[in-house]
Amino acid sequence: MSTGAVGRAYPRLEGPAKVTGTARYAVEYPVDGVTYGWAVPSAVVRGRITRIDTTEALASPGVRAVVHHGNAPRMAPGPQPDLRLLQEPTVHYRGQYVAVVVATSLEAAREGARLVRIDYDTGPHSTVLTDDHPSLYKPDQVNPSYPTDTAEGDFDAGYAAAPVRVDVTYRTPAYHNNPMEPHATTAQWHDGRLLVHDSTQGATPVRATLAELFELPPESIRVVAEHVGGGFGSKGYAKASVVLAALAARHVDRPVKLALTRQQLFGPVGYRTPTIQRVRLAADTDGRLTAICHDAISQTSTIREFAEQIAVYTRSMYAAPHRRTTHRLVRLDVPTPFWMRAPGECPGAYALESAVDELAIAVGIDPVELRIRNDTDVDPDQGRPFTSRNLVACLRQGAQRFGWASRDPSPRSRRDGRWLIGTGVAGSSYPARARPSSATATARPDGSFLVQINATDIGTGARTAIWQVAADALGVPPERVEIRIGDSALPTAALAGGSMGTASWSWAVIRAAQALREKLRDGGPPTGEVTAEADTTEEVGGQPALPRYAYGAHFVEVRVDADTGEVRLNRMLGVFAAGRVVNPTTARSQLIGGMTMGLSMALHEEGLLDERYGDWVNHDLATYHITGCADVESIEAYWLDERDDELNPAGVKGLGEIGIVGAAAAVANAVHHATGVRIRELPIRLDKLIGVSDLA
Repeated sequence: MSTGAVGRAYPRLEGPAKVTGTARYAVEYPVDGVTYGWAVPSAVVRGRITRIDTTEALASPGVRAVVHHGNAPRMAPGPQPDLRLLQEPTVHYRGQYVAVVVATSLEAAREGARLVRIDYDTGPHSTVLTDDHPSLYKPDQVNPSYPTDTAEGDFDAGYAAAPVRVDVTYRTPAYHNNPMEPHATTAQWHDGRLLVHDSTQGATPVRATLAELFELPPESIRVVAEHVGGGFGSKGYAKASVVLAALAARHVDRPVKLALTRQQLFGPVGYRTPTIQRVRLAADTDGRLTAICHDAISQTSTIREFAEQIAVYTRSMYAAPHRRTTHRLVRLDVPTPFWMRAPGECPGAYALESAVDELAIAVGIDPVELRIRNDTDVDPDQGRPFTSRNLVACLRQGAQRFGWASRDPSPRSRRDGRWLIGTGVAGSSYPARARPSSATATARPDGSFLVQINATDIGTGARTAIWQVAADALGVPPERVEIRIGDSALPTAALAGGSMGTASWSWAVIRAAQALREKLRDGGPPTGEVTAEADTTEEVGGQPALPRYAYGAHFVEVRVDADTGEVRLNRMLGVFAAGRVVNPTTARSQLIGGMTMGLSMALHEEGLLDERYGDWVNHDLATYHITGCADVESIEAYWLDERDDELNPAGVKGLGEIGIVGAAAAVANAVHHATGVRIRELPIRLDKLIGVSDLA
């Protein structure tokens, strides 16, 4: 029976190891005879390498090799062509890795990379996303497998007939993941077998990719990711560092450690695509939506398609009889965009939740009340009832905690000296997913238990959550349970992404624990180890196709300097309905982390691309601004005690991404309330608001 571990605020199991520095990350494992790799990026946007001169580099002290398309080990073609590195002279974007220098020290490798001389034959390039780009096209589907366009009713007729209409376009720039630990790998070959310690969100998919590229059976490859210093989606699958390190190690027949620099993370490992989003809303005079249209434009690379599902958020958030969503894409000479925390939902919510705020003003209804009036028990996209939908409860509890009732709806109605004060709100939703996973549970003669699963803890506290779930499933105090994760030699499990980690892993752990308890039921204490295993493939695949979502509501108060346009956050509050919360400590960290990233998106972050050189000019943390501690004066996260029996055995929905969805819109809406100025292109910098005291 349950010991009550789930729901208690335990500290992270690995906390002492991390704060004492004994937790090892990808390039910190001791290896005999190790060498170091340094990636060499392309200096042109589009073209072909005509000559590589490695003479000076190879003559530099400590340099052992320069690996490039002319001498690199060959790899097989596969579904991820941007990972077939150093296989051809073609350059698809500036910053593409075109060589790796291997040396006996990191400093020697870096110096050797500086000395590699490369000549190119260049061609014209296109790197800027526009809404009238001649190469706009309709992709077959959007990430991961949603229909590109949807339509119900007759949007054009419904929109034209409505008494209240909003037609607005929002733009977001490129955003960069920037995990604390860069993409990094230690790779070593032994007798045709490959061992890598990799900074990844999923050791299993990395092993699968390496097996395909190097034409090896998966059992010949082991991927270890015991501790990972963040990912935010960028490490969701195999990336350049693991491929380059494996290639280099095979070439020099020595172990290779390779860590990308901060500057090298801006592009080649993924980023959130810039977006152009047109949102049209129509409503009756009571504020009930009659027509919704969300048209999204984003970019991909010429080497691989990635279509972010930007308008998918709008398909299920608010009800209306006439609805349409579309996605269009442009292939540019840029790196391939990829997942970043809440891909699709994050930028899509910014546009829709901002447009809903504009509609509330147009119809003269409080924006909280407008959202409540347009709530629905049936998913507008699927036509089926949600397993649970507590958006209204989040809005109402958030409004009560925030003190929303005292708000004067008129913009510029509050002032404190030179500061204009404003408040804003936005809704939030994110799919509650689970993927097949497997786990083993072992009873030991000393009364302890071992639970093993190839889950990944990227800093979220996943290891601790699994430990708590395992203890309750086994019916023993958690101190008697040992958890092993982060190794492809362990039972296969879903990656840490899509807010589905705990839901997927706990399912497998609970089933393994139940199977073990059945084995032990009549046998008494084991005299040796007894192990049971479980695989949830048939369970997960057999779930009814019901819409499952986590929900939330953001409330924000800002102050804006009337003369300089400086924006400061007074307070930020979020209330969420994310199923059962396993660990309140780590849950709160995830929620406020997501909310802080949303604040950063609204006010600070912006990848600035120089069209002439096809590269981001602010490619480090000195020039790519992110929210710091001083920017977050007060932030609070709460959640409802939600039960949903349709989800999974643990009853969790996932909360790694729900915190960022809608957060930027709440900030933007608060800035408008403070100033009367609507900024529709993020970030909301002071130069866009300077002198707001002079505006009507």
